[in-house]
Amino acid sequence: MRIVAGRFRGRRLAAVGKGDAGAHLRPTTDRVRESLFSMLQGGRFGDPFDGTRVLDLFAGTGALGLEALSRGAAHVTFVDDGRKSLTLIRQNIKELAIGDEAEVIARDALRLPPASAPCQLVFLDPPYGKALGEKALLAAKAQGWIDQGALIVFEENAAQPAPDGFDLLECKRYGDTHITFLEAQ
Repeated sequence: MRIVAGRFRGRRLAAVGKGDAGAHLRPTTDRVRESLFSMLQGGRFGDPFDGTRVLDLFAGTGALGLEALSRGAAHVTFVDDGRKSLTLIRQNIKELAIGDEAEVIARDALRLPPASAPCQLVFLDPPYGKALGEKALLAAKAQGWIDQGALIVFEENAAQPAPDGFDLLECKRYGDTHITFLEAQ
Protein backbone atom coordinates (compact mmCIF):
# COMPACT_ATOMS: atom_id res chain seq x y z
CA MET A 1 0.00 0.00 0.00
CA ARG A 2 1.39 3.38 -1.06
CA ILE A 3 0.52 7.08 -0.95
CA VAL A 4 -0.89 7.91 -4.39
CA ALA A 5 -0.10 11.63 -4.77
CA GLY A 6 1.21 14.76 -3.08
CA ARG A 7 4.32 15.34 -1.01
CA PHE A 8 4.54 11.68 0.10
CA ARG A 9 3.73 10.25 -3.35
CA GLY A 10 5.00 6.70 -3.74
CA ARG A 11 5.87 6.26 -0.06
CA ARG A 12 5.03 2.80 1.20
CA LEU A 13 2.73 2.52 4.22
CA ALA A 14 2.81 -0.08 6.96
CA ALA A 15 -0.19 -2.33 6.34
CA VAL A 16 -1.80 -5.54 7.45
CA GLY A 17 0.35 -8.62 6.96
CA LYS A 18 -0.75 -12.16 6.15
CA GLY A 19 -0.43 -13.16 9.80
CA ASP A 20 -2.73 -10.33 10.91
CA ALA A 21 -6.09 -11.95 10.06
CA GLY A 22 -7.25 -11.46 13.65
CA ALA A 23 -6.86 -7.68 13.34
CA HIS A 24 -10.12 -7.49 11.32
CA LEU A 25 -8.80 -4.69 9.13
CA ARG A 26 -10.17 -4.06 5.66
CA PRO A 27 -8.02 -1.31 4.12
CA THR A 28 -9.53 0.66 1.26
CA THR A 29 -8.01 -0.83 -1.88
CA ASP A 30 -5.45 1.22 -3.80
CA ARG A 31 -7.81 1.36 -6.79
CA VAL A 32 -10.74 2.69 -4.75
CA ARG A 33 -8.50 5.12 -2.85
CA GLU A 34 -7.00 6.46 -6.09
CA SER A 35 -10.46 6.88 -7.68
CA LEU A 36 -11.83 8.52 -4.53
CA PHE A 37 -9.00 11.04 -4.24
CA SER A 38 -9.07 11.85 -7.96
CA MET A 39 -12.75 12.62 -7.59
CA LEU A 40 -12.16 14.73 -4.47
CA GLN A 41 -9.47 16.78 -6.20
CA GLY A 42 -11.51 17.08 -9.39
CA GLY A 43 -13.20 20.26 -8.18
CA ARG A 44 -16.62 18.75 -7.61
CA PHE A 45 -16.25 19.37 -3.86
CA GLY A 46 -14.07 22.48 -4.00
CA ASP A 47 -10.56 21.94 -2.65
CA PRO A 48 -11.11 19.64 0.32
CA PHE A 49 -7.41 19.35 1.20
CA ASP A 50 -6.05 22.91 1.17
CA GLY A 51 -5.15 23.56 4.80
CA THR A 52 -8.10 21.58 6.18
CA ARG A 53 -8.38 19.64 9.40
CA VAL A 54 -9.28 15.99 8.79
CA LEU A 55 -10.97 13.44 11.03
CA ASP A 56 -10.33 9.79 10.10
CA LEU A 57 -12.86 7.64 12.03
CA PHE A 58 -12.29 3.87 12.14
CA ALA A 59 -8.89 4.79 10.70
CA GLY A 60 -7.46 1.28 10.27
CA THR A 61 -4.01 1.82 8.75
CA GLY A 62 -4.60 5.57 8.45
CA ALA A 63 -4.21 5.48 4.66
CA LEU A 64 -7.13 7.85 3.94
CA GLY A 65 -6.01 10.50 6.41
CA LEU A 66 -2.37 10.16 5.35
CA GLU A 67 -3.33 10.57 1.69
CA ALA A 68 -5.25 13.77 2.59
CA LEU A 69 -2.25 15.08 4.52
CA SER A 70 0.02 14.30 1.57
CA ARG A 71 -2.31 16.32 -0.68
CA GLY A 72 -2.34 19.45 1.47
CA ALA A 73 -4.45 18.94 4.60
CA ALA A 74 -3.05 20.78 7.63
CA HIS A 75 -3.80 18.22 10.35
CA VAL A 76 -5.31 14.75 10.70
CA THR A 77 -6.85 13.15 13.77
CA PHE A 78 -6.95 9.36 13.54
CA VAL A 79 -9.49 7.49 15.67
CA ASP A 80 -9.41 3.73 16.18
CA ASP A 81 -9.48 1.33 19.11
CA GLY A 82 -7.85 -1.71 17.51
CA ARG A 83 -4.43 -2.61 18.84
CA LYS A 84 -3.06 -3.52 15.40
CA SER A 85 -4.60 -0.42 13.80
CA LEU A 86 -3.04 1.87 16.39
CA THR A 87 0.36 0.24 15.88
CA LEU A 88 0.13 0.70 12.09
CA ILE A 89 -1.07 4.32 12.32
CA ARG A 90 1.72 5.26 14.74
CA GLN A 91 4.27 3.46 12.59
CA ASN A 92 3.09 5.35 9.48
CA ILE A 93 3.16 8.70 11.31
CA LYS A 94 6.72 8.00 12.49
CA GLU A 95 7.87 6.81 9.06
CA LEU A 96 6.51 9.96 7.38
CA ALA A 97 7.85 12.20 10.21
CA ILE A 98 4.53 14.02 10.61
CA GLY A 99 4.06 13.88 14.38
CA ASP A 100 3.23 17.58 14.58
CA GLU A 101 0.54 17.24 11.88
CA ALA A 102 -1.22 14.18 13.28
CA GLU A 103 -2.98 13.07 16.42
CA VAL A 104 -4.03 9.55 17.36
CA ILE A 105 -7.04 8.97 19.60
CA ALA A 106 -7.05 5.39 20.89
CA ARG A 107 -10.75 5.18 21.52
CA ASP A 108 -14.01 3.77 20.23
CA ALA A 109 -15.27 6.13 17.50
CA LEU A 110 -18.65 6.27 19.27
CA ARG A 111 -17.06 7.79 22.39
CA LEU A 112 -14.98 10.72 21.23
CA PRO A 113 -13.80 13.41 23.65
CA PRO A 114 -14.76 17.02 22.91
CA ALA A 115 -12.87 18.46 19.93
CA SER A 116 -10.25 21.17 20.30
CA ALA A 117 -11.09 22.36 16.76
CA PRO A 118 -13.67 21.23 14.18
CA CYS A 119 -12.70 19.35 11.03
CA GLN A 120 -13.67 20.23 7.47
CA LEU A 121 -13.15 16.76 6.00
CA VAL A 122 -14.21 13.49 7.62
CA PHE A 123 -13.39 9.97 6.48
CA LEU A 124 -15.70 7.35 7.91
CA ASP A 125 -14.85 3.70 7.20
CA PRO A 126 -16.64 1.57 9.82
CA PRO A 127 -16.80 -2.22 9.82
CA TYR A 128 -19.25 -3.09 7.06
CA GLY A 129 -22.86 -3.93 7.90
CA LYS A 130 -22.74 -3.18 11.63
CA ALA A 131 -24.62 0.17 11.59
CA LEU A 132 -21.74 1.93 13.38
CA GLY A 133 -21.08 4.69 10.85
CA GLU A 134 -24.15 6.85 11.45
CA LYS A 135 -23.74 6.52 15.23
CA ALA A 136 -20.08 7.56 15.03
CA LEU A 137 -20.89 10.48 12.74
CA LEU A 138 -23.58 11.79 15.07
CA ALA A 139 -21.30 11.34 18.10
CA ALA A 140 -18.49 13.25 16.36
CA LYS A 141 -20.85 16.08 15.47
CA ALA A 142 -22.21 16.25 19.05
CA GLN A 143 -18.63 16.58 20.39
CA GLY A 144 -17.75 19.43 18.02
CA TRP A 145 -15.52 17.47 15.64
CA ILE A 146 -17.46 18.33 12.47
CA ASP A 147 -17.51 21.87 11.09
CA GLN A 148 -20.59 23.27 9.38
CA GLY A 149 -20.20 22.57 5.67
CA ALA A 150 -17.71 19.75 6.28
CA LEU A 151 -17.44 17.08 3.61
CA ILE A 152 -18.06 13.54 4.87
CA VAL A 153 -16.70 10.55 2.91
CA PHE A 154 -18.60 7.51 4.21
CA GLU A 155 -17.41 4.07 3.04
CA GLU A 156 -19.74 1.07 3.53
CA ASN A 157 -21.03 -2.00 1.72
CA ALA A 158 -24.20 -0.10 0.67
CA ALA A 159 -25.09 3.51 -0.05
CA GLN A 160 -25.97 5.33 3.17
CA PRO A 161 -28.83 7.75 3.77
CA ALA A 162 -28.04 11.18 5.17
CA PRO A 163 -28.56 11.26 8.96
CA ASP A 164 -30.19 14.27 10.62
CA GLY A 165 -27.91 17.29 10.33
CA PHE A 166 -26.33 16.16 7.04
CA ASP A 167 -27.19 16.52 3.35
CA LEU A 168 -26.63 13.77 0.79
CA LEU A 169 -24.39 14.96 -2.04
CA GLU A 170 -23.63 11.84 -4.06
CA CYS A 171 -23.03 8.08 -3.94
CA LYS A 172 -20.45 6.11 -5.91
CA ARG A 173 -20.01 2.36 -6.16
CA TYR A 174 -16.68 0.56 -6.57
CA GLY A 175 -17.43 -3.19 -6.63
CA ASP A 176 -18.76 -4.07 -3.17
CA THR A 177 -17.66 -0.69 -1.76
CA HIS A 178 -20.06 2.25 -1.74
CA ILE A 179 -18.83 5.77 -1.02
CA THR A 180 -21.51 8.18 0.19
CA PHE A 181 -20.64 11.89 0.18
CA LEU A 182 -22.42 14.02 2.77
CA GLU A 183 -22.23 17.65 3.81
CA ALA A 184 -22.69 18.75 7.41
CA GLN A 185 -25.41 21.34 7.94
